[in-house]
Parts: sequence; C-alpha cells; structure tokens
Amino acid sequence: MLTTKLKTRLTAVAALIAVATAALCSCGGRTAAPAAAADSLTQEQIDSIAFGREHHYTTNYNFIVKADSLRLVRQQPEETMGGLATDTVTVYRHDHIAVADIRIMPADREDTVWVQVARDQSTFGWTHEGTLLDACVPADPISQFISTFSDTHLLVSLIVISVIAVAYLLRTIFRRNAKIVHFNDIPTFYPTLLALTVAACATLYASIQTFAPEAWEHFYFHPTLNPFIVSPILSVFLVSVWAMFIIGLATADVVRGMLPRGEALLYMCGLACVCAVNYIVFSLTTLYYVGYALFAAYAVYALRTYMRRFRRAYACGRCGAPMRHKGRCPACGAVNE
Repeated sequence: MLTTKLKTRLTAVAALIAVATAALCSCGGRTAAPAAAADSLTQEQIDSIAFGREHHYTTNYNFIVKADSLRLVRQQPEETMGGLATDTVTVYRHDHIAVADIRIMPADREDTVWVQVARDQSTFGWTHEGTLLDACVPADPISQFISTFSDTHLLVSLIVISVIAVAYLLRTIFRRNAKIVHFNDIPTFYPTLLALTVAACATLYASIQTFAPEAWEHFYFHPTLNPFIVSPILSVFLVSVWAMFIIGLATADVVRGMLPRGEALLYMCGLACVCAVNYIVFSLTTLYYVGYALFAAYAVYALRTYMRRFRRAYACGRCGAPMRHKGRCPACGAVNE
C-alpha cells in the first residue's frame, strides 16, 4: 500500500506548530497605549505628538552615531543662525545619544528643524535634523540592520560578491551534476517554496518603499517583529519574513534527511545563492515596476518545473522511497499498486 514519507509529514506539522507559536507569542507583544484626553494635554505635549507623527521621533528618542563624528553646537539655535557658533562639542561613531529638545526655526533657510541631543550630562548640543539623520541611526537593532543593508555602497558590494559567488558555485554544481533547486531538484517542495517566499518578500519590500514610503519610514523608526500591531501592508511583510525563516528551517531539516552530509551542504549553498539572486533581482526590478511581471513569470516557472519534473506523489510501501507513479519501486523493486 502506498504511503507518504513520515518524516516529511512530521516536518510539515513542526512548521505549522512553529507558525502557531510565533503567532501566539506575537499576540502577547506590546499594544498601543490608550490615547489621552485632549483637554488633559498641554500645548507642548500636543506639539510633541504632532511632531512625532510627522517626523516619527520626538524627545527622549535614542540614536547611535554611525558617521565618523557629529559636531554639535552648544549655543542656542538663534545664536548659531547669527553666525556665532564658536562653542562646539563632537560625538563619535557608536556613541549613544538621546533627543533632549526640538526647536522649529522658520527663519533658517538651511533647515527649519533644530534638534538638541545629549550623550551625557556634559556632552550635549544642537544640530540640524537633516545632519542628525544622515549621521545617526535609531538605537533599535532592527533599525540598524535596515540602515546597514540600505547603504548604497554596501548594496553594490553585495551584488558584485553575490554574482561572483553564484557564478562559481553554480559552475561547480553543474559540473558535478549535483542537486540544485529548479534545475536538478530533490523530491520535496520546501526549497521551491523558500525561493518563492524570498522573491515575494523582496517584491513586497520594494512595493512598500515605492507606494507607502511613510509607512516604511515609521517602521524604520519604530521597528517590531510583531505583525499584529502594524499597518496591513507591513503586517503582510512581517508575516512573509516569519514564513521565510520557518520554511528555511524546515528546508534544512528535509535536505539533511534526503541527502548525504556533503551533498546536503552543497545543495543548501546553492539554494542560498538562488535566494540571494531572487532578493537582489526582485527588490531592484520592482522599483521600476518590472518586478511584478517578472515575479509572476518566475512563480509559474518554478511551480511548473517542480510539478512536472521533481514532484513525487507516492512513496514505496516497503522502503519508503519516493515514486512519481505507481508501479515498481526503483529502489527496492517492490510492486506498488
């Protein structure tokens, strides 16, 4: 009698349990505080809330200096605008600073927003908002990760390195006739699903930056991994990120069970290269609207290739080897009807 592989079933169940656990943990995350009554707020608090909604940060917000240094002016903005900026102090890379005060100076033609930041009680001063944001990054680790991988120079370097690594690795895989997703795949859908999830996540990431830049900017200043406390578009993005992580674990477990250790490592390296190419290609092409058609074509190709060439609908009732059709098992010779 034909049966499916027990290990694949267990892996699928484990993935579903992981998704449910992540959802339950996320439900216990932070929730928005109830809004205070308008008549109980001072004008200063109202102005601070309005500024925070527009600029996504306010007083007591924490930054980390990412530039080599940031020069701060100790004088008040009115004095600095008059050309009397003589007392300065400098903070350096990796210094933690906090926003102490914010001033709006309509007469300043360079930048109307002045921000006072402090590293400690003796190191504080004023700077333009644009200068601050160019030199600093929010203190949250997720914001730092986003900032790092949004750097143009780093992105170009990653593209060059990825292209070289992918070309070399694919050449090695094809010469050895080794297993690789989409071309010489193994009979499990997880690798194809992971590659499609990465492509979809990259497409969605670029779409948010194109059509909802304010939502992405707010997420950058107030990041979270909880998909239940953000806007719908960001919620879908975070769910795709969690799915990518869970499917990646399931894929590694299945590949380890289906291939010898050396071949499994080579297969996972090839899969990582395919995912890296998907991320780069779809995150860049979607910015020019070409990525949507490209993603549709890629999804059709990936699914059709797996279903026609690598899908194994049956398993041998004697040895459990995967089989494309009923009949004689290619591994043990048993007849399955």
